[in-house]
Amino acid sequence: MAIVLRLEHRVKLTLRRTRRETRDKGLADRCQIVLLTAKGRRRADVAESTGRSVSWVSRVVARFRDLGVAGLLDRREDNGRTKADDLYVQTVRWVLAGTPRDFGHRRPTWTRALLIETARRFTGGVTVSRTTMGRVLRAIHARRGRAKPTAPCPWSAARRAKRMAMIRALIDALPPGQACVWEDEADVDLNPRIGADWTLPGEQRLVPTPGTNVKRYFAAAMDARTGELVWVKGERKNSRLFIELLRRLLTAYAEKDVIHVVLDNYGIHSSRQTRSWLAEFGGRFRLHFLPPYDPDDNRIERKVWREVHANVTTNHRCRDIGRLCAEVVWYLMKHNRAARQLCVREMRPAIYSN
Repeated sequence: MAIVLRLEHRVKLTLRRTRRETRDKGLADRCQIVLLTAKGRRRADVAESTGRSVSWVSRVVARFRDLGVAGLLDRREDNGRTKADDLYVQTVRWVLAGTPRDFGHRRPTWTRALLIETARRFTGGVTVSRTTMGRVLRAIHARRGRAKPTAPCPWSAARRAKRMAMIRALIDALPPGQACVWEDEADVDLNPRIGADWTLPGEQRLVPTPGTNVKRYFAAAMDARTGELVWVKGERKNSRLFIELLRRLLTAYAEKDVIHVVLDNYGIHSSRQTRSWLAEFGGRFRLHFLPPYDPDDNRIERKVWREVHANVTTNHRCRDIGRLCAEVVWYLMKHNRAARQLCVREMRPAIYSN
C-alpha cells in the first residue's frame, strides 16, 4: 500500500538540501524515503530503491509526521556521551599491539569480548557492545590475520646489518666474470597446505587429502641480477641434494670464474660431505651465509618459494606427488620466462637458458 503524504514546497526544498549536503548517509536515506513517499510510491518500492525494509520505511514516515524534519535526525545523540571516543579507539589500538597474555589472560588470541574486557581496565570502566567494538576495529583498520612463526636471531642488530650490507655491496659491484645467486630449499607435500580462498556465502571450500603424506624437495638458486632460476629435485633434503644443485650451477655458469652463493645456515650447506665436495670440485664457489633465523633476507624465499606455495601447493588437488612436482616445475619455468622477458626489456642479457 502507498502512504498518503503531502509536503509543502518549502519542506521539499529543505529535505532535498539536507539530502544533498549532509555527510550522514542514514539521514540522506531518511530524507529520500520521505520524498519518495510524498510522490505516492508504494512502501515496497520505496524500501527496494533505498535498500531498507518496509517496516523501516513506515517508521521513518511516522517520525516525520510526528516531528517534521527534526524527526529524521539521528536520535542516538540522546544516548549521552559517545563511549567509543578517540581515547577509547586509541586504547584499543594500543591493546591490539600486544597479545592477551601480555594483559594477564590465558587465551593466546584476541576476541571482541576479550578486547572489551581489557579496554575497560584502561578507560575508567567504559564498556561497549560487541557491535560497537566491531566498528572500532574497522575504524583502526584491524584485521584477522595469520600469525607468522619466527625465531630470534642470536646476532646483534649491528652484526646483522653489517652482514646484509656486505652482501648487497657484493651484488652491486659484481665483476663481469663473476655471478651471484640466492639459494634455498623448499618442501613439497602431497598433503595440501590449507589457505584462504574466496567462496560463496554459507559455503566452505573442501580440499581432499590423500591421508598418507609424500614429500619431495626442491633446491633452487636465483640469479641476483637477472632473477633466473636453476633447480634440482630430490626425495630427501640432504647434502646430496645441495651438491647436485652446485653441479647444476657449474654447468649453468660455465663461463664464470667465481660463483657467489648467498644461503642460510641449514645443516646441509656446511656438512662434512658438502665441505669435502667443495674442497675437491668447488674452487669456483664462494659461500656467503645469511644471519641465523632470518628467512626474510633471503630473496629467493620471498620472490619464489612463497609464490610457489601460494600458486601451486595451497589447496591443491593433485592425487600423486609426480603431478604436484610437475606443477611446481611449470611454475618455476614460468618464472624464468618472465625473468628473461624483463632482461630483454631492460637490455640485460640472460646468462643461461634451459
